[in-house]
Amino acid sequence: MILNRDSLKFKVNIVSSAEEDLFEIYQYVYFNDSEEKAENLYSKLYEKCLSLQEYPNRGHVPPELSLLGIDDFLELSYKPYRIIYQIIEKVVFIHCILDGRRDMQKLLQERLIRE
Repeated sequence: MILNRDSLKFKVNIVSSAEEDLFEIYQYVYFNDSEEKAENLYSKLYEKCLSLQEYPNRGHVPPELSLLGIDDFLELSYKPYRIIYQIIEKVVFIHCILDGRRDMQKLLQERLIRE
């Protein structure tokens, strides 16, 4: 039996709020550092998101959500950024890409619990 590796891959869906996060991160670095660094960081974060096509379960439940008894979201880090996502069947939904230096408890409650 021949397995098609593509059939094992998950689809990655970056929801609009996460796209906005990526753009805001890009803008911040662009205006406070350089276009080159902004482009590089954007690419790295985007690649990290797409890497969830394979082995999306490698993430862990964000401790801030675990404390609230919410365990259906996972996170992957690209320090200091945290990519928060959910797996539904064979689709990875990336809900937010946040700077881990901010008040994560507040941000996650505002962003994920209201959705």
